[in-house]
Amino acid sequence: MDYTQILIKPVISEKATALKDTDNQVTFYVHPEANKIEIVRAVEEAFKVKVEAVNVIRRQPQARKRSGRNIGKAPGYKKAYVTLAKGDKIEFFEGV
Repeated sequence: MDYTQILIKPVISEKATALKDTDNQVTFYVHPEANKIEIVRAVEEAFKVKVEAVNVIRRQPQARKRSGRNIGKAPGYKKAYVTLAKGDKIEFFEGV
């Protein structure tokens, strides 16, 4: 797979921003079938940085309920926490 297919989008939340500032970690939604090696290669190719570690979590789709009845599904996703080497940075919205 090409890195444009592996990295879906960055996660921009309070937790992701705090991790970026304190631990030099960036967070991405990734393709559900991508493994850690492919994620490392995709981030290094896309942003020209050195990756130290990758942690991956997967959330399964869940039923949305109202009054005890299923009314749809909340989508599942796969998310990667990428730890960058010291001195490397990925800037998404700096100066906005």
